[in-house]
Amino acid sequence: MPVEIDIDEKSVTAYISGEIDHHNAAKLRNDIDEAVESAYPEFLFLDFGGVTFMDSSGIGLVMGRYKLMKNISGRVFIQNAPASIKKVMRMAGIEKLLSSENRKEESFA
Repeated sequence: MPVEIDIDEKSVTAYISGEIDHHNAAKLRNDIDEAVESAYPEFLFLDFGGVTFMDSSGIGLVMGRYKLMKNISGRVFIQNAPASIKKVMRMAGIEKLLSSENRKEESFA
Protein backbone atom coordinates (compact mmCIF):
# COMPACT_ATOMS: atom_id res chain seq x y z
CA MET A 1 0.00 0.00 0.00
CA PRO A 2 1.75 3.13 -1.14
CA VAL A 3 1.65 6.21 1.02
CA GLU A 4 3.65 9.35 0.40
CA ILE A 5 4.12 11.60 3.39
CA ASP A 6 4.94 15.30 3.34
CA ILE A 7 5.91 17.08 6.53
CA ASP A 8 6.07 20.83 7.04
CA GLU A 9 6.20 23.01 10.13
CA LYS A 10 2.50 22.68 11.05
CA SER A 11 1.25 19.62 9.23
CA VAL A 12 1.74 16.09 8.05
CA THR A 13 0.01 15.09 4.83
CA ALA A 14 -0.36 11.42 3.95
CA TYR A 15 -1.22 10.79 0.29
CA ILE A 16 -2.77 7.32 0.31
CA SER A 17 -3.32 5.26 -2.83
CA GLY A 18 -4.62 1.84 -3.76
CA GLU A 19 -6.74 -0.30 -1.47
CA ILE A 20 -7.12 0.01 2.28
CA ASP A 21 -7.98 -3.37 3.77
CA HIS A 22 -6.82 -5.57 6.63
CA HIS A 23 -3.82 -6.72 4.57
CA ASN A 24 -2.18 -3.32 4.33
CA ALA A 25 -3.74 -1.10 7.02
CA ALA A 26 -1.04 -1.93 9.60
CA LYS A 27 1.76 -0.66 7.33
CA LEU A 28 -0.18 2.52 6.64
CA ARG A 29 -0.80 3.08 10.36
CA ASN A 30 2.87 2.59 11.15
CA ASP A 31 4.08 4.94 8.41
CA ILE A 32 1.64 7.70 9.31
CA ASP A 33 2.15 7.32 13.07
CA GLU A 34 5.92 7.49 12.66
CA ALA A 35 5.60 10.79 10.78
CA VAL A 36 3.19 12.25 13.34
CA GLU A 37 5.28 11.13 16.29
CA SER A 38 8.42 12.69 14.81
CA ALA A 39 6.81 15.99 13.78
CA TYR A 40 4.04 16.58 16.38
CA PRO A 41 2.02 18.58 13.85
CA GLU A 42 -1.04 20.72 14.49
CA PHE A 43 -2.78 19.13 11.51
CA LEU A 44 -2.84 15.71 9.89
CA PHE A 45 -4.24 15.63 6.37
CA LEU A 46 -5.23 12.20 5.10
CA ASP A 47 -5.52 12.52 1.33
CA PHE A 48 -7.67 9.73 -0.06
CA GLY A 49 -7.47 10.91 -3.67
CA GLY A 50 -5.73 7.74 -4.84
CA VAL A 51 -7.77 5.25 -2.80
CA THR A 52 -9.73 2.79 -4.93
CA PHE A 53 -11.23 0.61 -2.18
CA MET A 54 -11.68 0.81 1.57
CA ASP A 55 -13.25 -1.58 4.06
CA SER A 56 -13.68 -1.21 7.82
CA SER A 57 -9.89 -1.26 8.20
CA GLY A 58 -9.89 2.18 6.62
CA ILE A 59 -12.34 3.43 9.23
CA GLY A 60 -10.05 2.02 11.91
CA LEU A 61 -7.10 3.74 10.26
CA VAL A 62 -8.87 7.10 10.36
CA MET A 63 -10.16 6.72 13.92
CA GLY A 64 -6.77 5.65 15.24
CA ARG A 65 -5.09 8.68 13.67
CA TYR A 66 -7.88 10.86 15.05
CA LYS A 67 -7.12 9.60 18.57
CA LEU A 68 -3.38 10.01 18.04
CA MET A 69 -3.82 13.63 16.94
CA LYS A 70 -6.29 14.35 19.74
CA ASN A 71 -3.66 13.17 22.25
CA ILE A 72 -1.26 15.84 20.97
CA SER A 73 -4.02 18.49 20.65
CA GLY A 74 -3.98 18.25 16.86
CA ARG A 75 -6.69 17.92 14.23
CA VAL A 76 -7.33 15.47 11.39
CA PHE A 77 -8.77 16.33 8.00
CA ILE A 78 -9.71 13.92 5.22
CA GLN A 79 -9.20 15.31 1.75
CA ASN A 80 -10.03 14.29 -1.81
CA ALA A 81 -12.05 11.23 -0.84
CA PRO A 82 -13.86 9.67 -3.81
CA ALA A 83 -17.65 9.46 -3.52
CA SER A 84 -17.57 5.76 -2.59
CA ILE A 85 -15.12 6.43 0.25
CA LYS A 86 -17.17 9.40 1.48
CA LYS A 87 -20.21 7.15 1.61
CA VAL A 88 -18.40 4.58 3.77
CA MET A 89 -17.20 7.35 6.10
CA ARG A 90 -20.66 8.87 6.40
CA MET A 91 -22.14 5.47 7.20
CA ALA A 92 -19.50 5.05 9.91
CA GLY A 93 -20.38 8.45 11.37
CA ILE A 94 -17.07 10.17 10.72
CA GLU A 95 -18.28 12.64 8.11
CA LYS A 96 -17.22 15.55 10.34
CA LEU A 97 -13.64 14.75 9.38
CA LEU A 98 -14.38 15.00 5.66
CA SER A 99 -12.87 18.22 4.45
CA SER A 100 -12.58 17.99 0.71
CA GLU A 101 -13.73 21.61 0.48
CA ASN A 102 -11.19 22.74 3.11
CA ARG A 103 -7.76 23.55 1.83
CA LYS A 104 -4.64 23.53 3.95
CA GLU A 105 -4.38 27.30 3.79
CA GLU A 106 -7.85 27.68 5.31
CA SER A 107 -6.98 25.28 8.13
CA PHE A 108 -3.99 27.39 9.10
CA ALA A 109 -6.06 30.59 9.44
